[in-house]
Amino acid sequence: MAKILIVDDAAFMRKVIRDMLAKNGFDDVTEAVDGKDAVEKYFEIKPNLVLMDITMPNMDGLEALKAIRSKDDKANVVMCSAMGQEAMVVEAVQAGIKDFIVKPFKEDRLMKAVNTILGNG
Repeated sequence: MAKILIVDDAAFMRKVIRDMLAKNGFDDVTEAVDGKDAVEKYFEIKPNLVLMDITMPNMDGLEALKAIRSKDDKANVVMCSAMGQEAMVVEAVQAGIKDFIVKPFKEDRLMKAVNTILGNG
């Protein structure tokens, strides 16, 4: 089973994503509360996929993405963020994200990204 790291400063959002993943059979899930936490946990657990918010305290998602990909250029990172951040999306794509999901998102959109990246669909 794939290991997934959820990174979001909002506990509610982490729970929503965790519940969607669990409902679809993904239960090896770790959570991080900001970018700094995400980078530490990434190298600790070596997840198959990271679902990361962009706007967070301490270290934002773009900084965390770059820190992770500087040491692991095969990292599978999907950014999840609200609309109105087009410049950040472009920067994230250039930094190597695999997909971008706009919040609020539906379960089928999240699972399509997860399954496509993990090779399940």
